[in-house]
Amino acid sequence: MIIKPKEFTINGLRYIIRSAMEKDARTLSEVRVQIDGETENLDREPGEAYIDETGFKKLIKEDSARVNHLFLVAEVNDRIVGFSRCEGNQLKRTSHTVEFGVCVLKEYWGYGIGKNFLKESILWADAVGIKKMNLNVLETNEKAIKLYKEYGFDIEGILKNDKFLSDGKYYNTVLMGRINQK
Repeated sequence: MIIKPKEFTINGLRYIIRSAMEKDARTLSEVRVQIDGETENLDREPGEAYIDETGFKKLIKEDSARVNHLFLVAEVNDRIVGFSRCEGNQLKRTSHTVEFGVCVLKEYWGYGIGKNFLKESILWADAVGIKKMNLNVLETNEKAIKLYKEYGFDIEGILKNDKFLSDGKYYNTVLMGRINQK
């Protein structure tokens, strides 16, 4: 689904959040690898589960055509600095749910980009009749957990010792969900 671009200015940084377009595919491939190398909050090491330009074009095309998918990008001065997706599925029993994921380049943390991705995704989900949004977050990402709770997500479970990080320790994944009460 396509949404109109929205402009935000936070702490002096002006950025736009808009729907991803096929022309973004090459940049998205590069940005994803960079983000994976900047944080351990995501599931991947840099280069793992690599998606090339063709793969991103396919994702964008499919997401744009499906009512229960949303693919957003954030741009600063025409440069993509992050993206988020809400991915639904076609199975009838779970077609009312989407999985939310977000990533932002580290130099742009603290400007509300992740928060605005979340807000726009919730507005979209409620507008198209999605009944439940799900997400996974690393237990040490306390800032994200707090944000998700502020926007109506509840902790629904813990996957114990689910992630093995570079410090040689195992960490839990927190499963969270938000139910649309409308």
